[in-house]
Amino acid sequence: MTDKHDFLYPKSRYYGQVKPENLVFNANLQEFAQQVGYICNLQTAGKLSATEAYYQIRALWKQLKRSKKQLSVGEHPFSEDEDQDSS
Repeated sequence: MTDKHDFLYPKSRYYGQVKPENLVFNANLQEFAQQVGYICNLQTAGKLSATEAYYQIRALWKQLKRSKKQLSVGEHPFSEDEDQDSS
């Protein structure tokens, strides 16, 4: 069962600055991309109307934006932590 899940929902390695909020947002972003891909494929195959695909992607986008805001990702791009890492 795990192999099937890994096949259907692959996760890529994260190479950015390792912080819990960045890792969680990256996982959310990968899930968003995977879902958008499925929706696009369903629409292309004629299983979803363009309007329904649009509204589903729009809802996923709002969910991703809410996640970014709750995790405070990118609010302080030039924080002291990053300055210390580059020294």
